[in-house]
Parts: sequence; C-alpha cells; structure tokens
Amino acid sequence: MMQIRAYRPQDRSAKAGVFYRAVHEGAAPFYDAAQRAVWAPSPEPDWALPDRQLDQWCWVAEDHSGMTGFMSLDREGYLDMAFVLPEVMGKGVARALYGALLAEARASGLTRLTVRASHLARRFFERQGWQVDSFDPYPVDGQVFDTFLMSLDLGAMPTDAEAGP
Repeated sequence: MMQIRAYRPQDRSAKAGVFYRAVHEGAAPFYDAAQRAVWAPSPEPDWALPDRQLDQWCWVAEDHSGMTGFMSLDREGYLDMAFVLPEVMGKGVARALYGALLAEARASGLTRLTVRASHLARRFFERQGWQVDSFDPYPVDGQVFDTFLMSLDLGAMPTDAEAGP
C-alpha cells in the first residue's frame, strides 16, 4: 500500500536513488546517454551540496519496498523536482504526490505554479491542466536539454470540492 508523507533528512540517499533511476531508465526514450549522465551523474547524493528539499515542501511516496517517488515545491510556487521509479510510472504515484503538492500550494495562498519540465514530465503536467508557456533549450555541462516552461493558474482551477463527481 502506498503512503505519502513529508520528506525527512534521512530520505536523502533514497531520494537520490529514485532520481537516478527515473532519469536513467524512465527518461531514456527522451534523452541520450550523455544527457542522462550529466543530469544524474550518480545514484548517490552529492554530500558536498546542501539538500535543497529541506527548504521546500517535499513529499515522498513509499510502499513496502521503500521510496517510490518524490515531489517538491519551493515557497514561491516553483515545482522543483518530480520523479518516480520507472516501475511505478502510470500507477498513480505521481498523481498522489501531486495532490499533496497542490493542497499545500492552495493552503499557502499560492496563486500560480511554475515548472521547467522534461519531455516526460510535460505529458504528466499537461494532463493536470498545466500549460506550456514556452519551449526552452537548457544547456548544462556541454549538453542541451529540451525543456518546457509551464505554468498553472490556481485561481482558475476548481478545487476538488468545486469540481464535483
């Protein structure tokens, strides 16, 4: 059974593993090996850098086997990270994490959310009502990633209670 809970400092290694597998396996149809190596160079966290999810609202999904995904939002409404393991893609994990993120955004009074989405994430966010504002090639360490700047106007979106059955 899946559980959604708040991120904790001790989740950092598991988060890095989910991120690595999501990039190297889940995103493989959209990004080549060199791009994936730059995007996620190691399944281990970079302990020299601070864990930025500790300064964000971050949720993790877990089941009997451990962490299966995570999603984070900064205090200004930027959706920073959204990754699930390849074997749970399409099984409701991202949607459950997104529900927690959306509830926090609304409770915090945010009116607009933004994200720089990969090809894979773009498809998920479009299904949630986000719009593509622009295509934005993003250079990192000699690689250029196709990304999409997207936004969601929370004021124009009905809450679950307003949406009805």
